[in-house]
Amino acid sequence: MNDVAPADRTPTSNPVLRRALTWGGLLAAVILVVSSVLGLIFAGVPGLVSALIGTVMAVVFMGITSASILLANRYANSDLFVGIFFGVVLGGWIVKFIVFIVLVVVLRGVDWLDPTVLFLSIVAGVLASLVVDVLVVAKSRLPYASDVELPKAPSED
Repeated sequence: MNDVAPADRTPTSNPVLRRALTWGGLLAAVILVVSSVLGLIFAGVPGLVSALIGTVMAVVFMGITSASILLANRYANSDLFVGIFFGVVLGGWIVKFIVFIVLVVVLRGVDWLDPTVLFLSIVAGVLASLVVDVLVVAKSRLPYASDVELPKAPSED
């Protein structure tokens, strides 16, 4: 009988994605506070509401990609992993696209929003998310060829 346990095929990128989500959430909290205060100062209550909505939109949309990859990676030991992975990630992108279009249509022209503050909050959230992603990936120590098992060294018999 073969007593070799099957290799764990959990992708080595999971800690990087979790770290990106954690740091992204912390930075989003800072952006939420700063943009809310600035929105309130420059545009009143509509600016405050716009900053809150814009920052939450940016964070949710950016987080969906990392979260969908982490969710799909749970099926790494499955024979259908590639199909499941791309199905989950593509599904996340489609959901983001549909929700974004719906929000744009629903929020267009409402009196209680300031479009400039909303736009700037979304842009700040997206830029912050990109900076976090770049820094986390640049500081991660992932091998160039991940999830590879090297052959055993020859014995001196």
